[in-house]
Amino acid sequence: MNKKHFIGMLVVLLISGFVIWQELRKTPIKELWAAGKKLNITFLLLVLFVMILSYVCEAAIIWILEHKKGEVHRSAWSFFRIPIIQALFNAITPLSTGGQPSQLVAMIQMGIEGGRATSILLMKFIIYQICVLFAYVSTIIFGFHMVVTKFSGLALFILFGFVLHVSSIIFLLAIMFAYHWTKNTTNWLMNILEKFINKNTVEKWRKNIMEKIETFYAEGQHLKREKKKLLGASILTVGQLLCFYSIPYLILLALNLTPSWLEVTQMNIMIIMFMAIVPIPGASGGAEFSFQTLFSTFIHSNILLTLGMFLWRFTTYFFGMILGIFGWLFKPKKVKVIKIP
Repeated sequence: MNKKHFIGMLVVLLISGFVIWQELRKTPIKELWAAGKKLNITFLLLVLFVMILSYVCEAAIIWILEHKKGEVHRSAWSFFRIPIIQALFNAITPLSTGGQPSQLVAMIQMGIEGGRATSILLMKFIIYQICVLFAYVSTIIFGFHMVVTKFSGLALFILFGFVLHVSSIIFLLAIMFAYHWTKNTTNWLMNILEKFINKNTVEKWRKNIMEKIETFYAEGQHLKREKKKLLGASILTVGQLLCFYSIPYLILLALNLTPSWLEVTQMNIMIIMFMAIVPIPGASGGAEFSFQTLFSTFIHSNILLTLGMFLWRFTTYFFGMILGIFGWLFKPKKVKVIKIP
């Protein structure tokens, strides 16, 4: 973890702390303390358990994709530390750009060869994006009207985040199922760009994109052949997403409220879409703002809204950061691949 990462962590803490402090200024501390004492401890513990369960599901996905007969087994900790390290670096880097590289480093540290680790992460990424696509599309179809009617200003940003996400996922699927068309279309677009941008720059972009297309296509074909692994990883990915998306609902239950799981989950997914376009580590500021704006639909008390925002932010970001720091510090024993007779 270098100086930039510490700066990113500091930015998240400062901006999130400032937003929460601004809310606390408007909120009587005595009333907030009284509301805190009324929290349902069972659901509060369940929130943390479900968050950990989402990391367990992700660790199990990597185990399934990595597992091969005839190889030595690696410790459960070595797999569990991969998603929590990803949570740490997702939180402290702009647009979550540090998540994937940090996973690669964690896998190499546990003894998985770099090329194979990259392949596993690409397969995991493909499965995740396909599952997320269904979640995003269904949310926009069935839940977007709630935002449009009540929060028209925020709806535009959510829609932009949705288009950004879905465009990247469609491009990924096009590589897998329309390989030659994708390559030809990419070349055509690059040829157009050459008329407006420096040719050497465009040529670098072309080479980089073509390499990624080749890599994704190869991994996609490999994944199609591993049908059992594909099924197992897909089921676990759905479980991982359900756990993560259900966190706000469980927090509302901890606040002794009884909202609809479907409506709360749809709102949460739309917050995630909005956060995708906030170019600050951890989407600090934007995350808190969107939570307050959208969840005011379910929480009519400013005190409970502030308390809920703090619990949500702690569970989904700071809790993962804390676990990720421990994951980064306590490295597993490096296991070399040895064939077992």
